[in-house]
Amino acid sequence: MTYKTILGVLDNRKTAAQVTEFSVALAEQFSSHVIGVHCEAVAGLPLIAPMEIPDPVAVQAMQDIAHKESGVIEAIFAEASRREGVSSEWRNFVTSAGVVGSFTDSVRCADLVVVAQGESGSMSDNRTELEAALFESGRPVLLVPYILKAPRPIKRVLIAWNGSREVARATFDALPFLKQAESVEIFSVVDGEDADLSRSLPGAEIAATLSRHGVNVTVTRQDQAQLKAAAHIENRLSDQSIDLLVMGAYSHKRWWEVLFGGVTRTILDSMTALTLLSR
Repeated sequence: MTYKTILGVLDNRKTAAQVTEFSVALAEQFSSHVIGVHCEAVAGLPLIAPMEIPDPVAVQAMQDIAHKESGVIEAIFAEASRREGVSSEWRNFVTSAGVVGSFTDSVRCADLVVVAQGESGSMSDNRTELEAALFESGRPVLLVPYILKAPRPIKRVLIAWNGSREVARATFDALPFLKQAESVEIFSVVDGEDADLSRSLPGAEIAATLSRHGVNVTVTRQDQAQLKAAAHIENRLSDQSIDLLVMGAYSHKRWWEVLFGGVTRTILDSMTALTLLSR
């Protein structure tokens, strides 16, 4: 298994260069074809009072602004792809009603989707619909945090393991990264008062499976104590200088809201490492 089709979601000019650089770097790493995707969303129609009819001048102005930004983003993607010599293509979807089915179709046909970390508390309607489409795509999503401005080798990986279907899928979706990493840690946060868990080592069986793939894997268990699971994971990311976090995304309307059981979007709001999510 490897990533042969990588799709980068370039939803705005602010993060276009960042997502492009990471997508192209991964395409080089895995000898992949990279697709740049932008959804050119037109805002709701401005109305002329008192008759409340669409203002054609304002509509055209908004369309021109959106089209100009699409052109800038496409140029950023084209230049990076040309510079690095990777196989690439550009897709621009224009819609006045949010993310359309063709965008979801493109996502579902990719091995890996790369997208920038969303801005908490300032989600546009287009970004909200875009993330909802990603959630429903069934494909692994690699989130790039604000603080990572340039790609770097993925040497240390942390799998936030709780034995669920979602994290099991994320683990196997991340296998190309795991096989190339120097070290992979299966990290579980458990309730120390649970007698069954206190006698077991969560993650031992998945570690054995990964080792058969040639993954250099270790297993760590952390008693929850007074801290929430999110805090334990954040501490582990920092203490071990983790390059990639692998997690399961749970079945909620907005996939960034509740992850890893009791782990909230706190982790995504304070991301320090690339994060791969699957559901």
